[in-house]
Amino acid sequence: MSKKGRILVAMSGGIDSSVAAMLLHDEGYEVVGMTMKTWDYATSGGSKKTTGCCSLDDINDARNLAVSKGFPHMILDIREEFGDFIIDNFVEEYLAGRTPNPCIMCNTHIKWDALLRRADQLDCEFIATGHYANSREENGRYIVSKGLDENKDQSYVLWGLKQEALARTKFPLGGFTKPEIRQMALDQGFEELAKKNESYEICFVPDNDYRGFLNRKVDGLEQQMLGGKFVDSAGKVLGDHRGYPYYTIGQRKGLGMAFGEPMFVTKIDPITNTVTLGRENELNETSMFVRNVNMQKLERIEDGMEALTKIRYKDSGAMAKVYNQEDGRLKVDFTHAVSAIAPGQSAVFYGGKDVIGGGFIAREKEIPISHSRRLIDKKLSTP
Repeated sequence: MSKKGRILVAMSGGIDSSVAAMLLHDEGYEVVGMTMKTWDYATSGGSKKTTGCCSLDDINDARNLAVSKGFPHMILDIREEFGDFIIDNFVEEYLAGRTPNPCIMCNTHIKWDALLRRADQLDCEFIATGHYANSREENGRYIVSKGLDENKDQSYVLWGLKQEALARTKFPLGGFTKPEIRQMALDQGFEELAKKNESYEICFVPDNDYRGFLNRKVDGLEQQMLGGKFVDSAGKVLGDHRGYPYYTIGQRKGLGMAFGEPMFVTKIDPITNTVTLGRENELNETSMFVRNVNMQKLERIEDGMEALTKIRYKDSGAMAKVYNQEDGRLKVDFTHAVSAIAPGQSAVFYGGKDVIGGGFIAREKEIPISHSRRLIDKKLSTP
């Protein structure tokens, strides 16, 4: 056993997780590499070959690197649990008129749990990933903080991790920039790895056509959704649309109609199959609600606490005051109006570089997934 300890490293086959494994190996950890098989894109009926964390090429790249560095590598098949939870949630969220965060759901409920279970089986004290983030223990709590590279910082997608998971997780790339990581791969002789492109697509929607994916997962959805109306903020009908699940807050392109000026999706109502459109300034809001809150730096938010709040991954954040609600949600009042607050996306609260906590953006009166699903089922069963 290494003096540093035994560590299970999640290896997708991409440059970041590969260099993370190399760094830990060179530091003296006894590394065990693991690639998680989450999804076969061919099973979705799409036209594009499997990419990203699920491709055979990437699995082979991860294994070849492990062999070259002299540590073991294995494959963990989590397709069944991934599909049952992540895919179902992805579909249900769109049917509820929300915009889901599948990667955050996967991190929180699937990947970390799967890694920690297998780590226990393999006598690994720690697990590690290739995220650009940092973590530390302070005052008895484990805290995620921003990575050094502001352009690659991934602390936003880690808000859902519980204390038990963070206590055993290491992020080797937190103190490096992306160019430095590429140079490390070159210095170690992995030229092809250093040239690998970034992967931004959802792993089970690599063609980026989530609407086509929904149609393949819910038989007859598009046909039964026809007849929905575009309206303005006053309720005036502007035209017909394909169906509310095919639109997201802030969307401008792909509306299927010309309005003579740029129009944006400002509201989605799954009960009436109505999509509200407005000018760009109509996307501005000064408050929102947050559900399914997970706290990291603090155990609880004090009413009126100020925090920099990010409402999407590439958001620079805006200052807000946060208040607890009786139903367990948080109410967030922004100092200045922010644009395109999308229910279903994540809100993450920061104190400096530290993640205070986060949750999912919610409507003031949320529509339960079960209710929206019954509405769809009813529509689909209507002759």
